Amino acid sequence: MKDESICNRVEKSCANDLIRQCVDRKQQLEAWLQEVLGNETFTLTTASADASFRRYFRVHTANQTLIAMDAPPPQEDCRPFVRIAGLLLAAGLNVPKILAQEIQLGFLLLSDLGDTTYLSVLNAENAQRLYGDATQALIQMQLASQPDVLPPYDEALLTREMQLFPDWYLAKHLDVTLDEVQNRVLQQTFAILNQNILAQAKVTVHRDYHSRNLMVCEDNPGILDFQDAVYGPITYDLVSLLKDAYIVWDEEKIIDWTARYWQSARKAGLQVPTDFGEFYRDFEWMGAQRHIKVLGIFARLYHRDGKDGYLKDMPLVMTYLRKVCGRYIELKPMLKLLNALEGLEDKAGYTF
Repeated sequence: MKDESICNRVEKSCANDLIRQCVDRKQQLEAWLQEVLGNETFTLTTASADASFRRYFRVHTANQTLIAMDAPPPQEDCRPFVRIAGLLLAAGLNVPKILAQEIQLGFLLLSDLGDTTYLSVLNAENAQRLYGDATQALIQMQLASQPDVLPPYDEALLTREMQLFPDWYLAKHLDVTLDEVQNRVLQQTFAILNQNILAQAKVTVHRDYHSRNLMVCEDNPGILDFQDAVYGPITYDLVSLLKDAYIVWDEEKIIDWTARYWQSARKAGLQVPTDFGEFYRDFEWMGAQRHIKVLGIFARLYHRDGKDGYLKDMPLVMTYLRKVCGRYIELKPMLKLLNALEGLEDKAGYTF
């Protein structure tokens, strides 16, 4: 009982320290904003928080609203956001403008793209229009791509992302340890996916181009959360958009929207396969890599960071992954592995 009491006190002390840090940072942010805005009267309201340490506040003045980003060093670095915002603005995309910055403190003042996300309004009636806008903006971003400007989405990064799946989804979430044969299946699946992905044409990749990061604007869409952009496979952002972890569509719609993108991309001169079937396979295999990664990320957010809001999204991501693995013979060993680990094997069982 004594040891448990000590642990409780330590946990409470850590929690109190975190609260104090948040309060102190908000006070610092308010002081910086007062200086930037020239003593103009303003109020702050919470705009959003994401899966990282960043927080966003809406700054209300007499004449306008702005967005303040709080990205506490050393956990976060504002410089990629500033640099990539400049690249995307130069490409004619609707991203927040950097109005003021204090990199050492981790503060940015941004233009406000509003609070209407794609996710909050998407329905059967407007999906065609909104996804049409989003795919045209995606093509515009891809056409502006340049090599050696952004970090490469190389084999090491792709594999490191997929390794989150055994490390967090299997080991922590399912409490499963793979045996030697099962681990070989997993690593062979990673290698098969990487081979396809690395052969795809390379463009600017947003990495989170989905309904929570796209805003409904007059100049539609507004694009947020692009600070992790890399130079990599052309299908990645389309997968993020159409096989979204937060909203699901009939497969017929996904195929139709993918075909519309493919037709527009070809017309614009992007390097996509001339055969749509080949492009759709690339799209699906890219999706398998992303779904494997996302399951690991969602498990980590819960088990490491105490964020349980993503647990409800795991079944949809797993459904995406199962469908792809069941459709291609090269990926069927992965489906058998998933079935075995989750107790869904058939009466005859599975061998690997």
